[in-house]
Amino acid sequence: MSTQPTAISDTYTGDLSQSPDPQRRTLDSATIVKLSVGPMDNNVYIVTSRATGDQLIIDAANDADRILATVAATGGRPALLFTTHHHFDHWQALTEVAAALKVPTAAGRLDAAELPVTPDRLVDDGDRIVVGDLTLDAIHLVGHTPGSIALALTDGDRGERSDGGGDTVHLFTGDCLFPGGVGKTWKDGDFEILLEDVSEKLFGRYGDNTVIYPGHGKDTTLGAERPHLDEWRERGW
Repeated sequence: MSTQPTAISDTYTGDLSQSPDPQRRTLDSATIVKLSVGPMDNNVYIVTSRATGDQLIIDAANDADRILATVAATGGRPALLFTTHHHFDHWQALTEVAAALKVPTAAGRLDAAELPVTPDRLVDDGDRIVVGDLTLDAIHLVGHTPGSIALALTDGDRGERSDGGGDTVHLFTGDCLFPGGVGKTWKDGDFEILLEDVSEKLFGRYGDNTVIYPGHGKDTTLGAERPHLDEWRERGW
């Protein structure tokens, strides 16, 4: 297996459709590296504490070699592998990456049984994930799967270095929220359940400057999506 470092762009757009290179966003307290892998263009996120170098890796989705090469390029210290939900496209590299990095794994309690690696930690709504000096709040969202977990990182009290704003929340939503709508649902009633959870626990809790990092595709913000909640409810998806 090759784990040679790879190039990471420090021009962060959150859109990886035009280039295969990972992108790095620099905050006051952390860096966030975004990488797209596999035939379904799954996003992998590497969140690194700027103070300690400890890392949280979110969704070892596919292409273990690329994930490991990108982790090596960051120069940080992996501390935890987190899986947002149990759908197969989000964990196809989990076994290999976990074995290579030799770090604990975590996932939502209700999705854990479907994963190829038994999580060392089962995560519930309201739990906190601590990685170095970073704390991420766990948010249980029902509808896409029974046990999907979003993670919210508040960038201290300082906001992003690039724009000098106030508190900025960085929200890793898996497949529960995307630009243009919530995630796919399959059973009658699940769309309404998911939209209610997303409305209450995300839009009802966090401000418009909150950045959304979805499981596939481009980033967005709560402010960009908030005006469309009624439209999503009316169309039913």
